[in-house]
Amino acid sequence: MLFTYLHLAASDELTRALAESGAACVAYETVETDNHALPLLAPMSEIAGRLAAQAGAYFLEKPLGGHGLLLGGVPGVAPGRVLVIGGGIVGYNAAVIALGLGANVTILERSIDRMRHLDEVLSGRVSLVMSSTLQIEESIVEADVVIGAVLIPGAVAPKLVTREMVTAMKDGAVLCDVAIDQGGCAETSHPTTHSEPVYVVDGVTHYCVANMPGAVPITSTKALTNVTLPYVEAIADHGLAEAVALDPALARGVNVLDGRITYEAVADAHGLDFHPLQDVLPLSPV
Repeated sequence: MLFTYLHLAASDELTRALAESGAACVAYETVETDNHALPLLAPMSEIAGRLAAQAGAYFLEKPLGGHGLLLGGVPGVAPGRVLVIGGGIVGYNAAVIALGLGANVTILERSIDRMRHLDEVLSGRVSLVMSSTLQIEESIVEADVVIGAVLIPGAVAPKLVTREMVTAMKDGAVLCDVAIDQGGCAETSHPTTHSEPVYVVDGVTHYCVANMPGAVPITSTKALTNVTLPYVEAIADHGLAEAVALDPALARGVNVLDGRITYEAVADAHGLDFHPLQDVLPLSPV
């Protein structure tokens, strides 16, 4: 049994290899509660969002290829502009750190209710704007740092930032694509590593590290263990079949079982047959 982050929608090769292995594969990122919370993804999203803002500020420095802007500015000099695409957990945490650095922050979001919540918890300190292709086009040209924070659980991230949009960005601006572990939300994004975290396209620095929380392993390990341990104990105590029968959230985490794809978004991403979990594994408690 494999119980970890899988992000299978972004890798056809990995999906097919796991199916052929015969392993039972449970993905942290698709364990989902009835109210659509993602308890095992949340702490890593929090960390990645905070790191994205830090990385954006860092790579704006001139010696690192940025256009030489202090994100928070100083008295007499305007702060930099941060555009966050997506107002979920990643976007909120990116905004918190960017605000803490003194930046001018805009969040693009599609849910009015979510925007009202963000306006309340961030005390009106960010600009909250309805997201659309046109709005991204208009906002991106003014941004010094763009943070891609979009997520469709278990599925490939939508390409919201086109090559033309990247070309229109400021020379020396920074694009942090936090969605890169699900394929990235920019057409110009491809995964990078901590040893070589950035590359440049049309004068824009791209930070696309696929495992951003790995940069802070002490924080990440403790945060992840806090939320995964109860699920690990449930599987150890009851076995997978009974554990998923007792907990629908854990059942949604099962992506591959007995060589079959049991998570619909993963099957769709690779053109494979989808097999509902209840057809593969009995879901009534033993």
